[in-house]
Amino acid sequence: MKLKVVVAEAWRSLTASLSTTVAAALTVLIGMFLVGLLIGLGTWARSWSEHAKGKLVVDVYLCTKDTCDSEVTTAQRNTVGQLLQADPRVASVEFVSKEKAFLKMKKTAPELTDNVIANPLPDSFKVKPNRGEDVVAIANSLKPLPSGVEKVNYGKKTANRVLRVARIFEVLSALAILILLGAATILIGNTIRLSIFARRREIEVMKLVGASNWFVRGPFMVEGVLTGLIGAAASIVLLFLGKELVLPATIGKLDAEGVNAIAFEYTALILLALGLLLGAAGSSLTMRRFLKV
Repeated sequence: MKLKVVVAEAWRSLTASLSTTVAAALTVLIGMFLVGLLIGLGTWARSWSEHAKGKLVVDVYLCTKDTCDSEVTTAQRNTVGQLLQADPRVASVEFVSKEKAFLKMKKTAPELTDNVIANPLPDSFKVKPNRGEDVVAIANSLKPLPSGVEKVNYGKKTANRVLRVARIFEVLSALAILILLGAATILIGNTIRLSIFARRREIEVMKLVGASNWFVRGPFMVEGVLTGLIGAAASIVLLFLGKELVLPATIGKLDAEGVNAIAFEYTALILLALGLLLGAAGSSLTMRRFLKV
């Protein structure tokens, strides 16, 4: 019965100050919409960065008669292969013979092989790391170059650019989400503060007749939670419309096979949980400061 009264009081307060309630709900809506957008874009960008980092490999080129004093021996080649496979940062090691490399070049760049009489390409190892961030460490572990190795290449500029962009985007996304959540919490708190001020005489009367702290605080807590929930639910509707109408015409046209954002259902659950938490946090912080009961 007490819970029913608390909810009824909260609803009465929400409808009594409708303009303030709508303003708070719109603020939560905008904040949650932007948070949901950042979650979707952030997870898509992270998936893209992981996809791009998954393509980073270390190419270990072995000696030929033209590039070194002597061609790599079978023993030297096996030693280099064992050294690479023993590295815990290495996911896989593939030996690419010069014949296989030449055939691949004929398919990908035939104009470069039309007038070639002899195969100029060396044998090599294609090393795939467990994590894209490990390419630099794996390449550095081969310094000085082992016997039989001509050079090590991991696309330094491309690798550094991919890793730097991924780090920057992750940091900026996290900061933006924190700022939006903080702003929404403060604005919900201000709404509750206005409601407390408008009902200060009523609160004093309730305390004089023996109302408990829970009975006084309860409606404001429920009011904040409902405000957060309404705003979050509305933002989910807008995000769903954007997903169905806008997304196919933008990201859907990008050539990004294997790159996906977090499932929309999970985003919706996250936003509902955040809306509830923001409403409760905004109410609790405001009551502690402005409601002396």
